Amino acid sequence: MFIDRVKTLVRGGNGGNGCASFYSDKMTRYKRPDGGNGGDGGNVILRASRNVYTLLDFKYRQEFIASNGKHGSSKRKRGRDGEDVVILVPIGTQIFEETSQCLLEDLDSDNKEVVVVKGGRGGCGNHVRKEAHPGQQGERRALVLDLKLIADVGVIGFPNAGKSTLISKLSSARPRIAAYPFTTKEPVLGVVNREDDNFTIVDIPGLIEGAHQGRGLGDKFLRHVERTKILVHLIDMSGIDGRDPLGGYEVLNRELALYSKEVAKKIQILVANKMDLESAGENLKRFRNKIKNNIIEISAKENINLNILTDEILKRL
Repeated sequence: MFIDRVKTLVRGGNGGNGCASFYSDKMTRYKRPDGGNGGDGGNVILRASRNVYTLLDFKYRQEFIASNGKHGSSKRKRGRDGEDVVILVPIGTQIFEETSQCLLEDLDSDNKEVVVVKGGRGGCGNHVRKEAHPGQQGERRALVLDLKLIADVGVIGFPNAGKSTLISKLSSARPRIAAYPFTTKEPVLGVVNREDDNFTIVDIPGLIEGAHQGRGLGDKFLRHVERTKILVHLIDMSGIDGRDPLGGYEVLNRELALYSKEVAKKIQILVANKMDLESAGENLKRFRNKIKNNIIEISAKENINLNILTDEILKRL
């Protein structure tokens, strides 16, 4: 299950109490204060990891609490600090404070981390002050975690355009493939290896007319396009589903522009898919008469011209 937006509560550990203790022996006339300080509470840390791909764990555990610091003791012994809680999240996770919607950190690289709440400081023992003091409470925060996948290439296109088939041919990813729309219900990330070069590629599902307003699955997954460097616009040139390739191309570009001007400005590689079908040739001729941009002809299913497409992607990257 792919989860890319969750809410969670985090709390730092409380500081340990300072100790009130007095030392005396046969040689001392007056008792001397010797109470130690309490230990500091643990922090809660979020760390990006290349080995985590979804926020699924937060669906079943929605609160994270660091351990408390230990209390001080006599003979000026300081209490042990509470242990930090380190939470691993996918690379590309943005951390927002729920109340203010303020962006706290963007974990956009492996092992990047941020302390989201600090533990309370330990209280002073009476060897420091006249009276022992209790430890401070740890910070508490409600967070929203929003995952935006980071990939070099985003594959966009209408349902059934062949995006899943293309990614399965180019990379080791194995998405679900079937001859009906909306087979893919979550982004699929793959790595394409080509001699000394490699790049990551992601299939963005659910893009249809009105996607920017929530139709289909588009509003849920369009944000994953934001972090891609270039886009592969895959067009079903056969029109086998009754969709006009030219009209579909214009509609999808309009949806990108309505969602984000920055996304609409991204470099697009136009790809005509399903060129092994009879109707594709005539549709491509009409498409070229209207759209003068270069377009690569492929058949993902039959492995036709996929090397040419890969070369063009590497050239653009």
